[in-house]
Amino acid sequence: MQLWVGLGNPGPKYALHRHNVGFMACDLLADMYEFGPVQKKFQGWLQEGRIPTPGGSEKILLLKPATYMNESGRSVAEALRFYKLPIEALTVFHDELDLAPFKVKVKTGGGTAGHNGLRSIDQHLGPDFRRVRIGIGHPGHKDRVHGHVLGNFAKAEMDDLVQMLGAIGSAAEWLAAGDDPRFMSEYALSMQS
Repeated sequence: MQLWVGLGNPGPKYALHRHNVGFMACDLLADMYEFGPVQKKFQGWLQEGRIPTPGGSEKILLLKPATYMNESGRSVAEALRFYKLPIEALTVFHDELDLAPFKVKVKTGGGTAGHNGLRSIDQHLGPDFRRVRIGIGHPGHKDRVHGHVLGNFAKAEMDDLVQMLGAIGSAAEWLAAGDDPRFMSEYALSMQS
């Protein structure tokens, strides 16, 4: 069993913010793989389901913390403890300024690069969790970062956003199987078509 967490801020006014792309990824995965109904648990919204893998299928718990970004770690730590899962079972989907828009990279461990959601999880659990870094690009100057991150995706980006989320979903079997390089490769191939 794995815990996959999408980072974002709760509420309709944040729904299309770049900072909420982790929530968007969870919603897409839940729909695509027909996860069960949303349950209010662990200071967030939890859905249970299975994602097929090359060797069978993997039980996945999808969690969207309702704590706001800078307190995400409380929700994530509570869920991991409840299910007695090791940190290796945790995957966090989040926006990444240092990647070009719609690029996706996976890594385990590392710093938080000023991301409040990652910082909160790191404070509660340490840094050794897997991250699916979803590129939102950098606005060019640090004074513009706040508005960029907390701004909506532009209308011109919507087709790319939909394609990116679909590509994450279609490659998710490799993520569930623990084959991060294959996940990134399949993702990249989907984005080219």
